[in-house]
Amino acid sequence: MNIGEAATRSGVPAKTIRYYEEISLIDAPRRGANGYRDYSQDDVHMLRFIAHARGLGFTVAQCRDLLALYNDRDRNSADVKQIAQDHISEIDRKIGELRSMRATLDRLARKCHGDERPDCPILDELSADISGENAG
Repeated sequence: MNIGEAATRSGVPAKTIRYYEEISLIDAPRRGANGYRDYSQDDVHMLRFIAHARGLGFTVAQCRDLLALYNDRDRNSADVKQIAQDHISEIDRKIGELRSMRATLDRLARKCHGDERPDCPILDELSADISGENAG
């Protein structure tokens, strides 16, 4: 099948498929007599695997590791679990950062009158961070 059909079947855009080939995340498919890429059902399966992993927030490097483990029938499931646990820790860290950002924005929004006056504590604090000052 051509790249367009592989993209449709896998849910991965053709441009992304070409990128994955370029960075050797997936093997370049064989070429047909016409010179076009000729994808197999196995290629589509790998693309779906990557799409699912990326949908869970795994990085390209982590996807590379997961694919290597997937293709290694002598793998230890502990290695796969470690990648997942490391990713969970990273997600938890990001959640903490997002909660902190939300709390800061909520505090600033509550301080702002939101009326026709030009003074705005939100802008004051943002500009204070830029200039190194500490606005209250």
